[in-house]
Amino acid sequence: MLVYAVIAVAGVQLAFYTAIARIPVSTALLIEYLAPVALVLFAWVRTRRVPQLVVLAGSVVAIAGLVLVVGPAGGALDPFGVVIAGVAMLGVAVYYLLGERDDLGVPPIALAASGLLIGAVVLGIAALSGLVPFEAAFTDVDFLGGTAPWWVPVLMVAAISTAFAYVAGIQAIRMLGTRLSSFLGLSEVVFAAVVAWALLGEAIGPAQLIGGLLILGGIVLVRLERRASDTAAIALDVDLVPVPVRAGAADERPNLAQ
Repeated sequence: MLVYAVIAVAGVQLAFYTAIARIPVSTALLIEYLAPVALVLFAWVRTRRVPQLVVLAGSVVAIAGLVLVVGPAGGALDPFGVVIAGVAMLGVAVYYLLGERDDLGVPPIALAASGLLIGAVVLGIAALSGLVPFEAAFTDVDFLGGTAPWWVPVLMVAAISTAFAYVAGIQAIRMLGTRLSSFLGLSEVVFAAVVAWALLGEAIGPAQLIGGLLILGGIVLVRLERRASDTAAIALDVDLVPVPVRAGAADERPNLAQ
């Protein structure tokens, strides 16, 4: 729980917001969402098995789509900002790896609640210590075309965008595995573009449409990965093909009764 809270929750937030203070947001997002590729490489190193071709193809297609959707800014980049964005990417990878560990005996709600609570404490310490700039204004804010008290959007972000999202994410990881769920997580940028179009009126360009299709295509390719259990089942089916008994073979078998 401590590793999940400090690295996968607080660490990702601190690293990402530190990175976007030095490099463009789109570039930081692109680096952070390389987590699925990092997981593929991690599995490659750990098992010493080359990933299946369909997984490698899905990785290339999905990342190409991500580049089109996010549209990373060009120009010179702050090396420290790039490194910190890479730290955020590793934190996301840890989020998927620990989320899959149902053998820990911690239900998704308990893991999310404990992780977010401890993560909030870590972020609070970082703010109070001056590690990150922090300020708050408790005033009415513009919200969904109107005006609302400050606590209304805070409550919605806390309940829907954070608590519900983390619990649903952990449950999905345990059902689908780290690889497929991490690639499905790339669809977040596609839905973000759709929501921005619907609520903020931000146009979706042709490049973003193509990028979204590529991301979905990459997810499909990764989904087509053949598991070891599937391969064993196919081998078993082949081994169980009936072998015809030639004529007279029954007479040649020894009589066990004798």
